[in-house]
Amino acid sequence: MKKRVQRGQSAVVILSAVLLLAACNRDGGGGDVMASVNGRKILRSEVDKYYANQTAGSDKQPVGEQAVSLRLSILNELIETEILMRRAEKLGLLATDEEVDRKLNEIKSPYTAEEFNKRLEEKKISLDDFKRDLRRSLTRDKVLNKEIASRINITDQDVVTYYNAHKSEFNLIEAQYHLAKIVVTGLQNVQVHNLQNSKAQNDAEARKKIQMIANRLDSGDDFATLAMNYSEDPETSNNGGDLGLAPESALKNADPASREAVMKLKPGQYTPVITMMNPANHQPYGYMIVKLIAKEPSGQRDLNDERVKQAIRQQLADRREQLMKTAFYETLRDDAKVTNYYAEEVLKNAGAK
Repeated sequence: MKKRVQRGQSAVVILSAVLLLAACNRDGGGGDVMASVNGRKILRSEVDKYYANQTAGSDKQPVGEQAVSLRLSILNELIETEILMRRAEKLGLLATDEEVDRKLNEIKSPYTAEEFNKRLEEKKISLDDFKRDLRRSLTRDKVLNKEIASRINITDQDVVTYYNAHKSEFNLIEAQYHLAKIVVTGLQNVQVHNLQNSKAQNDAEARKKIQMIANRLDSGDDFATLAMNYSEDPETSNNGGDLGLAPESALKNADPASREAVMKLKPGQYTPVITMMNPANHQPYGYMIVKLIAKEPSGQRDLNDERVKQAIRQQLADRREQLMKTAFYETLRDDAKVTNYYAEEVLKNAGAK
């Protein structure tokens, strides 16, 4: 029985290797071509760059069918990007060198040249690769703004209709707290996403770092900016530590020290440094500072409240934009001549006996 299991596992490994090798060796006449979009070839080397970037720093690398699936996903994104770039070319909306350089300098501004180059190395991309992606991103934004965002018009009647149909959504049963946080820990298994790539390596470093942040807050530094630069919370550091709205009852689930500190705050204020305790062993494992951005009292929100109107407008605009984007990409793809050699080979070899 054990030998049968081992043979089965070996067959899976062999099949995965066949998928990876055979699907990647299609020659479209100009090297290792994985797809063609209106005659423009997408090479394996380009797909491999994005593959290396997306798997960089991961303890567990994808293997077998997972690796094939990731390459298929990356290739599909590159196909859609190429289609969009050709649309931008026709519209005269390709991002200029000046626009790319301006955005690059904006992104580089929080770092020294050495720090920025180190981040590129960690992501396994060159500066030229990074600038190419910036150009694509800026171009995509320009096209989508012209073709979609500029055409979205949410009328006052749309807002009224939505409010009347969803009035209960704006009846807060209990008070809501809009919170943000900055977190620092000495834990080693946390992947940080802050702009400075800053991570405390032990408890002593964590205490020193959170105190530095508290000092800068006291000196008037912006909470969201410090969170983006230094917070080690992987879920919130990229949006300034914003936790969104939380009902008052949710605070009851927090430890007493944290709850008491937050409940004392007025909008715009932040707590002293709070020690985060492990409930299992009651040992400290990190530190945080919480800011109260706003507090919403319970009760029915009236349509005359500008915040209600704005929230409805944003929600309706987001829904309409997503719908239009889906349709837009479908129409672009219908008009393009796309051949996905990699997908063809995966399908062919997966069905082979």
